[in-house]
Amino acid sequence: MRIAQIAPLHEAVPPKFYGGTERVVSFLTEELVAKGHDVTLFASGDSITTAKLEAIWPRALRLDPGIRDSLAPQILLLEHVYKMAAQFDILHFHMDYFPSSLFSRQNVPFITTLHGRLDLPELKPVYAGLPEQNLISISNSQRIPLPEANFIATIQHGLPKNLLNPSDVVPSYVAFLGRICPEKRPDRAIRIARGAGQHLKLAAKVDRVDAEYFNAEIAPLLGADAELIGEINDTTKSAFLSGAKALLMPIDWPEPFGLVMIEAMACGTPVIAYNHGSVPEIIEHGVTGFIVGNEAEAVAALGQIDTLDRRLIRERFEARFTAARMAQDYVDTYETLIVPQEQRLRLVQ
Repeated sequence: MRIAQIAPLHEAVPPKFYGGTERVVSFLTEELVAKGHDVTLFASGDSITTAKLEAIWPRALRLDPGIRDSLAPQILLLEHVYKMAAQFDILHFHMDYFPSSLFSRQNVPFITTLHGRLDLPELKPVYAGLPEQNLISISNSQRIPLPEANFIATIQHGLPKNLLNPSDVVPSYVAFLGRICPEKRPDRAIRIARGAGQHLKLAAKVDRVDAEYFNAEIAPLLGADAELIGEINDTTKSAFLSGAKALLMPIDWPEPFGLVMIEAMACGTPVIAYNHGSVPEIIEHGVTGFIVGNEAEAVAALGQIDTLDRRLIRERFEARFTAARMAQDYVDTYETLIVPQEQRLRLVQ
């Protein structure tokens, strides 16, 4: 199968730093290549892949100090893919609504995986006003705000099976992993850990847009029992998560998926998460973690965390959330949409 994977240019694939969408695109691309498919990745020039790389811009836009109009290279990307579209059996976009108008006017089938939140009021008229496109949701809860959109499948994310593994360490703290921002609620994580008498390590980045929030709301809460250790990568993530009694995810928003949950599961680490968005689709309550509704319930869950079997948590990760499973789900979806080349030529005529 000739497959085009089209990533946004904001981050490299995989990202040099934080970037959930680009990490998933990388995992999917590499698995598709491993399965023997002819894959071309449209991405920034500093991307690394075993697929063919079509570099639309020399480096990730976020890391290019000369970029003032970040939309311009994205438009160039779409035009480049459009001109090459006939070379592929399927086009797979990860760029929200951007491809809809242009690519609905050509004959190569395309799908778009939506990676973000869909409950923003301005999105409803956008998707209603654009030509119908084949959409993939990453959780069933993600698609709830847009019931009229043409979702053809829900395909949950996956990680390479051995990207993260349990380490042989004795868990001694609780963890928070991700970004310091209001919707992730690190303030709750600090209070929950303190309420349970546990040491908290926050492996998190602070974006410039969230600097004011961090300085006003989070920095005053830090202390000897709640330390910010900064951003970490996959080389240190296994040790960090394996050393945690639990991952705290006290979110305050409709999380579309939440990679950190399956990263923890890959390390055998249970997750304590608030019941928002995709959480009940990912966490099996009482098996891979606990789903809670408030800080008191989270504190109580920490008191029961040793009752969960960390080996079973890893097994549930392997059964449900590997990149190989994700890639096969996409291949199955591609096959339902691919139009034979001869038929496509007739459509053009």
